[in-house]
Amino acid sequence: QVQLVESGGGLVQAGGSLRLSCAASGRSFSKDAMGWFRQAPGLEREFVAAIRWSTGSTYYADSVKGRFTISRDNAKNTVYLQMNSLKPEDTAVYYCAAVERRRTYALSYYTTGSVYDYWGQGTQVTVSS
Repeated sequence: QVQLVESGGGLVQAGGSLRLSCAASGRSFSKDAMGWFRQAPGLEREFVAAIRWSTGSTYYADSVKGRFTISRDNAKNTVYLQMNSLKPEDTAVYYCAAVERRRTYALSYYTTGSVYDYWGQGTQVTVSS
């Protein structure tokens, strides 16, 4: 009943920028947090960034810290991932995810994919060298 629709993926050169969007639709639900994950060919899914919905506090994987920024627009039910200084190693399918409100956790809790309740379909990001 809850759908996460992603957009903004594409092909960019190394050093370039891209902004991903993920809009939540369907039944209304209270969001605890939303996050971004990525999966490169042949590799496991990895955490990228998360944001606590109520406060806007953020948490990032070391590999993207200082380059990526996660943000949200409450009115639009949308989470964004601004990606700057992109590297070929960032090439992956990027997925957004949402946790329905249950209780308060430390931000590090949201680095584990299994805690998320809903997932988007994924959007391809390719960074050329």
